[in-house]
Amino acid sequence: MINIVKSQPAPACLSVEKEKANGDYKGEEVLNRLVEDFHNKCYLCEEKAPSTINVEHLKPHKGDKDLEFDWNNLFLSCGHCNNTKLAKYDTILDCTDSSQKVLELLRFEIKPFPKEKATITALDGSQDVVSTALLLDEIYNGTTLLKKIESSNLRSKLIEELISFHKLLNAYFEEGATSEEQEEIKHKIRKKLSKASAFTAFKYWIVKSNEGLMKEFGQLLVN
Repeated sequence: MINIVKSQPAPACLSVEKEKANGDYKGEEVLNRLVEDFHNKCYLCEEKAPSTINVEHLKPHKGDKDLEFDWNNLFLSCGHCNNTKLAKYDTILDCTDSSQKVLELLRFEIKPFPKEKATITALDGSQDVVSTALLLDEIYNGTTLLKKIESSNLRSKLIEELISFHKLLNAYFEEGATSEEQEEIKHKIRKKLSKASAFTAFKYWIVKSNEGLMKEFGQLLVN
């Protein structure tokens, strides 16, 4: 999870659909805007181009039409994350709220080896931060047998992305690398650290946790 900027104003179709007996908050304009705003990533796990897409309510609407059709309450999610969150997590961080600095409130870590578990640490004791950490732990590590299999598949993609990132970091610092080669590698690292890249939060904390990496790449970190 990282902070993103939600486009405004709300799609016009939402106010129209809200007045219908069986209105649909998942219309074409809504879906297209969400995919663009969230860089075609699940807002929770940050899987890029997920094979299953849901329009998820940050705050469960529980039949409340105002919440159901509220543009600011609609988020792009994969099926795994949506089915993990359901309605039991109704107080989590809002990554579209710039005052809630997700990457300053949560630490994301996983060793780039097979069968490793992800560790999400709350850096603040407030309820929304703690709840978000618990939810993300369930998402990345699973609870039920089915969810554990899904989470294992997700972690495989995460670890693959981090191995690719580590290779770039190692290449940058390789003895004998020319300044031109380093500049080309740094451009690739910048793309890996962008909001549009998969699993940005984990790569952010790889850099954030290392003094040498912060010196070289700290200015590339997403806000």
